[in-house]
Amino acid sequence: MTPVFAANSFAAWRDTFLTVMPPMNDPQTIQRILDTCHTIAVPGFSSKSYRAGYTVPAYLQQHGYRIIPVNPNLTQALGERAYPDLLAVPEPVDLVLIFRRPEYVPELVRQAVQIGAHAVWMQQGIRHAAAADIARSHGLDVVMDACMMVEHRVR
Repeated sequence: MTPVFAANSFAAWRDTFLTVMPPMNDPQTIQRILDTCHTIAVPGFSSKSYRAGYTVPAYLQQHGYRIIPVNPNLTQALGERAYPDLLAVPEPVDLVLIFRRPEYVPELVRQAVQIGAHAVWMQQGIRHAAAADIARSHGLDVVMDACMMVEHRVR
């Protein structure tokens, strides 16, 4: 049953929404990923230094994470070889950090499962509940609609 609110009743909607909807991301899951996932493959890595698909991985690399760019249009980025897709990455990956639109997420999650990744993180603004369910059903940790750089900075 969907609650009905009077016009201009944002406070009532907000209070109901926040009590009905559980938080999307578990803080313990976020902390576990930050602490244990050291090799990060980044589908949607951007060569444009002003885009989040570049600045977030660059920040993470500066803080000790190994970044593997995944972009079919690149051969190298941040001093690392770039790969056209997750299946081409020849080494173990702990985390798949997604910077692609939601319609691409299910395939990326399937590839993450296939390569044995431990977790999937969908950048802020990206969420896909069905893909998250697939990842969780295969034992992967999942974070959606959150910025890994921001979460790293606040912890």
